[in-house]
Amino acid sequence: MDQLRKPKRFVADTLHRYSPRGLLLYFLPMALIPATFIALGKGYLLGVIVNAVGFALYMLAAWYLRKGLQAEHVYEKSRIARPPKPLKMTAAIIAALTTGMIAWLGAGRPLPIALLFAGGAFLGMYLSYGFDPRKEKNIVAAHGYSRDEILQTLEDSSRIIRGIEQANNRIRNAELNRRIERICEIADSILAEIETDPRDIRRARKFLNVYLDGARQVTEGYAKTHQQTQSEELEQNFRNVLETIESAFQEQHQKLLEEDVFDLDVKIEVLATQLKREGIL
Repeated sequence: MDQLRKPKRFVADTLHRYSPRGLLLYFLPMALIPATFIALGKGYLLGVIVNAVGFALYMLAAWYLRKGLQAEHVYEKSRIARPPKPLKMTAAIIAALTTGMIAWLGAGRPLPIALLFAGGAFLGMYLSYGFDPRKEKNIVAAHGYSRDEILQTLEDSSRIIRGIEQANNRIRNAELNRRIERICEIADSILAEIETDPRDIRRARKFLNVYLDGARQVTEGYAKTHQQTQSEELEQNFRNVLETIESAFQEQHQKLLEEDVFDLDVKIEVLATQLKREGIL
């Protein structure tokens, strides 16, 4: 297929694919490091504890914030999705409590003033990053499959694709790497089609169960085996299977675009038989 849309990651966009928002929170608490040593030099034990604990809590808040931003990025790019966990809210609460603790116990501010500092930190987190989206992006059940079944199928399939990519990273063969990358791109495009029109789940679910999981098993198996032994026959068998899988993926994607299911089940069974013959399934 010549015209293949750029695939859209459904679940697991990596960190480098979006802006570095949230990194500042990792650097803000750096001032607590010299403050800790100053308190230590003065023999001020409470100051040492407060500053050290405060530094650790700020770092924890930064970690939660980054995870929340990643989850929000995936949520915003998806047409259907469950709301992410309240990670950004958790980060805001930790940052606010930590700020109040340092102002009260570390800087010796009165408790009401420390609470104002905490409130200011909470407000700052909200204005800078907002809170986690809570609205579920619903889809309509299609062809006897419930909303949860469709969403779970998409999530499971995306995890399998990411597993194929991880196995591909362990294979030291540029040609095979490109073939596997191509398969993952087409598979992502198939998921994007289902996400656009959930009615495609009826035609694609059996395909995903047979082909996609077969691709994962054969790629992971080869990634493990080829590191232990160099065999031209093994490499050629793997290449043949990849060619078959890529061809099947291209055809499935085209059929989804054309809404044509003629003799698809027959072709699925043919590939399943080949995968079993190769010892993959």
